[in-house]
Amino acid sequence: MGRRSRGRRLQQQQQRSESAEDGGKRNGAGWEGGYPEIVKENKLFEHYYQELKIVPEGEWDQFMGALREPLPATLRITGYKSHAKEILHCLKNKYFKELEDLEVDGQKVEVPQPLSWYPEELAWHTNLSRKILRKSPQLEKFHQFLVSETESGNISRQEAVSMIPPLLLNAHPHHKILDMCAAPGSKTTQLIEMLHADMNVPFPEGFVIANDVDNKRCYLLVHQAKRLGSPCIMVVNHDASCIPRLQVDVNGRKEVLFYDRILCDVPCSGDGTMRKNIDVWKKWSTLNSLQLHGLQLRIATRGAEQLVEGGRMVYSTCSLNPIEDEAVIASLLEKSEGALELADVSSELPGLKWVPGLLQWKVMTKDGQWFASWDDVPHNRHTQIRPTMFPPKDPEKLQAMHLERCLRILPHHQNTGGFFVAVLVKKSSMPWNKRPPKGEPAEPRAPVPPSPAEPTAGCASTPSELESKLAPGISDTGAAESAEDADGSGSRRGGVCGPPPSKKMKLFGFKEDPFVFIPEDDPLFPPIQKFYALDPSFPKTNLLTRTTEGKKRQLYMVSKELRNVLLNNSERMKVINTGIKVWCRNNSGEEFDCAFRLAQEGIYTLYPFINSRIITVSIEDVQVLLTQENPFFRKLSSEAYSQVKDMAKGSVVLKYEPDPTKPDALQCPIVLCGWRGKASVRTFVPRNERLHYLRMMGLEVPVGKKREGGAGAPGAGAASPAEPEDGPGAGSPAELEDAPGAGSPAEPEDGAGAEQEAVPDAASGGDPAEAGLPR
Repeated sequence: MGRRSRGRRLQQQQQRSESAEDGGKRNGAGWEGGYPEIVKENKLFEHYYQELKIVPEGEWDQFMGALREPLPATLRITGYKSHAKEILHCLKNKYFKELEDLEVDGQKVEVPQPLSWYPEELAWHTNLSRKILRKSPQLEKFHQFLVSETESGNISRQEAVSMIPPLLLNAHPHHKILDMCAAPGSKTTQLIEMLHADMNVPFPEGFVIANDVDNKRCYLLVHQAKRLGSPCIMVVNHDASCIPRLQVDVNGRKEVLFYDRILCDVPCSGDGTMRKNIDVWKKWSTLNSLQLHGLQLRIATRGAEQLVEGGRMVYSTCSLNPIEDEAVIASLLEKSEGALELADVSSELPGLKWVPGLLQWKVMTKDGQWFASWDDVPHNRHTQIRPTMFPPKDPEKLQAMHLERCLRILPHHQNTGGFFVAVLVKKSSMPWNKRPPKGEPAEPRAPVPPSPAEPTAGCASTPSELESKLAPGISDTGAAESAEDADGSGSRRGGVCGPPPSKKMKLFGFKEDPFVFIPEDDPLFPPIQKFYALDPSFPKTNLLTRTTEGKKRQLYMVSKELRNVLLNNSERMKVINTGIKVWCRNNSGEEFDCAFRLAQEGIYTLYPFINSRIITVSIEDVQVLLTQENPFFRKLSSEAYSQVKDMAKGSVVLKYEPDPTKPDALQCPIVLCGWRGKASVRTFVPRNERLHYLRMMGLEVPVGKKREGGAGAPGAGAASPAEPEDGPGAGSPAELEDAPGAGSPAEPEDGAGAEQEAVPDAASGGDPAEAGLPR
């Protein structure tokens, strides 16, 4: 080693020792892990909001104090109601009880508490940090429970205030819902749950179309939605400010699709998230709000255009700034000329604390200059500040808007983030869509000025968008004719609903495979229908694949309403994903009378139509099936044994029905996919779902523990060969290219280690038992 190198090394060692003596501090600045501590101060922020008086008198110090505190973790129990109640029962009576008298480092652990305003105690908040969670065996077990249940989609880690907009949307199973800016998808999952409020209805009449402008974030959205297993969700990729107007077929006539509910959770500056996004303290400026106002107004306007008369739209931001909040709502109400009105929702979430919307506000530039009205703004500022940012001048008009009905949630009131929500109801068509009385010419309308600060180029440049912007003098309800004329080509023939052609729309991101509906006379369906004795009411026309050539490997299902949307809008929208997987091909399946086995992902949708190959199992049977790899028939109860022993080999349904006379036992129904082998049965259930069911039955299976069984058993800590666990990155474009959810780690293609392992390999001539497969 040279002299210089030795010198440098000695110098570095000396600096390290000095740093250690200093307690990890360097030059007086706080360094932890090499990062300087962010100072939670921003004088301009304080000056701005004190001037606007968004905080009630005498509460400013509490407001700022709350913003400087870390945000408590909140979780929401998701899924079907009966399953959600079982998880809640497990949380309250097991995990929370173990925490009641627990002390860590001499300090009593705070037990999680329910959010007072969330219905049925299905949302909770806790101040337990990750550091504390690692310090106690009971807390570690609770932490593992949360992680596993989150991965299987039964618990969602979601900020408390983020749960409010879907609740105020008041969606029901028959509603057609549009989520305009949906990624990452926590609010979307809430909406899907509302559609499936009744577990006994496999196909609700309503659906959710979840949109996001970012192609990559759309796949995150797909991954979130997939966990709920609904045939009523479609993920699309569009700019929300000019999302296309869709058509549906109603009794052979094309009509414009209007939504019953629209969630308009717009992009915002996010200063209500300071408690978790600490960078906002340093970067906060009024410029962000001034730049976003125009986009927010355009998105809200586009949503209002697509809302059905009598429908409800929720506009929300995680910003406290009136430029992004009340100013957008006031401008939208003014443009609507009475077509929209703010709903009074003050009594809809009892227990939620909020302050009413502002009636007066001012606009401030990033360098601290204030303007009280548009007249005060100098000409050189007109590109940055727009008239729509100011409250209406006319006091009567302002009073009629009832801006006090908007809700602003402040962090110090209920230990949450900051948030803004406004609920709008549509009373009539938007004025630029109204048809004049017969015989009267349409009055020329002044063109709507371009929205501030945001460029409009690219929004209405595509033919699909030009078609969807209706000319003055055409009502919302009369838009069908113009839409029908614009779509002279009609939907694609042969049941193929592919991605929009490149000449109609520029495609960015991953190129999706087409959606191909199975023709009614397709020869692959009769063997499936016979093998599973499908009910005559089974909607086979709703089956689709994602391939136009070669063998169909996966079959998916959508509701008839979404099928209608798909078939009639192939050239209008870029669909990223839709449908739920219900069958997967077995390479050797023809030997077992049916080439397709059931997929766990879609079993709750499919089960009501299956009349054959159902094995009713007891709670003890479920435990055996989920903890043992390939249990022999004799290990099952006598009732289950009598059902399975004479059944032909192949895919089966394993159904557990709760016994109301045993309230301590599991009280939610369970439906599992399985395989009946020569002498044994196995389940095809992903690892986290398997652990979930075992926990609900009161069994705690250590994460690394092997499932019982023969050599090669994958174990509870690993996934079954047919369905490996849903690893990180599931839902990425590469994994989703074959189908909605196909190719994801949860259920691979027919390639290496997939269905070949699910059935005995006739070519090998060996005993399946030797390979750890169903006997």
